[in-house]
Amino acid sequence: MTGQAHHGPDKRKSSVTVVKLGGSLAPRIAEIIPALRSARRPLLIVPGGGTFAHAVRQSGACTDTDAAHWMACAAMDQYGWTLATQGIRTTTRIARPGRPCVLLPYCALRRLDPLPHSWDITSDTIAAWVAGRLRADLLVLKSVDGIESGGKLLARIDSPLQTDVVDPGFVPYVLEHRVRTFILNGTDTARICRWLRGEQVRGTGVGTTF
Repeated sequence: MTGQAHHGPDKRKSSVTVVKLGGSLAPRIAEIIPALRSARRPLLIVPGGGTFAHAVRQSGACTDTDAAHWMACAAMDQYGWTLATQGIRTTTRIARPGRPCVLLPYCALRRLDPLPHSWDITSDTIAAWVAGRLRADLLVLKSVDGIESGGKLLARIDSPLQTDVVDPGFVPYVLEHRVRTFILNGTDTARICRWLRGEQVRGTGVGTTF
């Protein structure tokens, strides 16, 4: 299904929205974090791995699946602390926050160990898992407009497909667990704010419950 618009968070569900903030957006966090902090609903921000996860991929540890998995999860905490330098608080609890905050997920992931240890599962699918636990909408911020097919932006996808926008495990996980998901370009802070207000914006919805 092609198109360019989708409504914002579903107010009928949990009053918290999970936001995955990709590592590729690190140069823009001074603009993005204030936009998220201004949201009128609680946001739990799941950090990507960014350059910290890239370092894990380049290290010899990447040949040990378990070691690489936990190092990559720790990389998410490191990027989370980078986000915290913009004046937003952190938490280690997967719970509805009183105000927008950044989740440092390593401890919870170590305790619960909910996902396969594979490079097919990255911070994208971890964010989907967090949203599923909270029965929350998931907003995925990337440095692209969404998922394309044949050179056209897809307004919605409801079956697995090949894409390099998210990790290989993400779309199947979201569809199986019915996590209402939207992917949009995080370099456009006005677009983020419009989505959080429930307005239509350009991007890709994932799932069947719109």
